[in-house]
Amino acid sequence: MKMRNSRDIVTILFIALPWTLLVTVWHWSTVNFPLTPREDDRQSSRSSSQDTSAVNKMCCPQSGGINYTDSRPPPWSNILPMIFVITPTYARPVQKAELTRLANTLLHMSNLHWILVEDSERKTPLVSGFLQRTGLNYTHLNVQTPKEYKFPANRGVPHGTLQRNLALQWLRDTFSTGASQSGVVYFADDDNAYSLELFDEIRTTKTVSVWPVAFVGGLRYEAPKVNALGRVYGWKALYAPERPFCIDMAGFAVNLHLILSKPQANFQLYGVKTGYQESSLLTGLVTLDELEPKAANCTKILAWHTRTEAPQMLKEDKDRFTDHEMEI
Repeated sequence: MKMRNSRDIVTILFIALPWTLLVTVWHWSTVNFPLTPREDDRQSSRSSSQDTSAVNKMCCPQSGGINYTDSRPPPWSNILPMIFVITPTYARPVQKAELTRLANTLLHMSNLHWILVEDSERKTPLVSGFLQRTGLNYTHLNVQTPKEYKFPANRGVPHGTLQRNLALQWLRDTFSTGASQSGVVYFADDDNAYSLELFDEIRTTKTVSVWPVAFVGGLRYEAPKVNALGRVYGWKALYAPERPFCIDMAGFAVNLHLILSKPQANFQLYGVKTGYQESSLLTGLVTLDELEPKAANCTKILAWHTRTEAPQMLKEDKDRFTDHEMEI
C-alpha cells in the first residue's frame, strides 16, 4: 500500500512540475523591467561642431540614452517629413528646467531631430547628460559668443545669432541641395511654450509658414494679416511696424530645401536692431506673397513667448545654504 502511495506521489510530481515551471516562466516574462543600455545605444558627445553620424540617426533613429520601456519618442515614419528644431541655449539657473519643458514637448513628435547649440566654449556636462537621457534624436553643437558682443553689454548683437547660424551650417554640411531628405526647420527657443498642434501643421511647409505668437511686441499677440484668399498681406504689430517681417522667432518655419538652396541666407550678426533678426534671415529666403499662413489662417495661438521669471535666491547668495554642486 505504501509503495502504491509512493508511486502516486511520484506520478503527480512528474505531471505537476513541468506545468509549475511553465507558469512561472510565463509570469516573469510579463513583468516589465527597465532595459539595460547597450554600449552602442549610448550617444557619445560631439567634440567638433559637425556630427557626421547625424544622417545615420535620422534614417535609423537611436535612443540616445537608456531604452525606456515606454518606447519614446513615437515610432519612426517613412512618410512624415523630418522636423529639425534649432534651439540656442546658454548657462543660467533655469536652463535645465526650460530645456526639460521643451524636451517633454518634443518627445510627443515622430520624425524630429533636435539641434541644440550651446553658447559656450565647450559642451557642458549638464547639457550633454541631459540630451543623452531624453531619448530624442539630437545633434549637440557649441559656439561661444565673444564677450564683447554678448547681450545686454552690446545691444547691437541679437542673442543666439552665432548659435542659430552654426545650426544652419550643420544642415548645409549634412545635406546636399539635391538631398532626398524632406524636412522643415523651426527655431524653437527654450524659454517658449508650444502646442503639439503646431508641429503637426508645420510639416507641410513648402516655403516659409507663419502664424501668430502670444506675448510679443508689447501686445497680447502679434500676427500676420491674411486676406480672404488665404494670402499674407501685412502684419498686426505695433513695435517697429516698418520691419519687412514683423514676426517673432517662434512664428515661422522654413522648408529644409529652401535653406539648402540659399546658402547665403543667415541671421545677420552686426548692425541689426532688436526685432530685426528674423527679417535678416527671411529677406534672403522669401517674399511676403510666398508666405504660407498656418494656425487656421493665423486665427489661433499655438506658440507663446512666455519667458521664465528669474528665480529669487537672495538668501542663497548670502548663506550658500544648499549644496552648490547639486545640478539644478
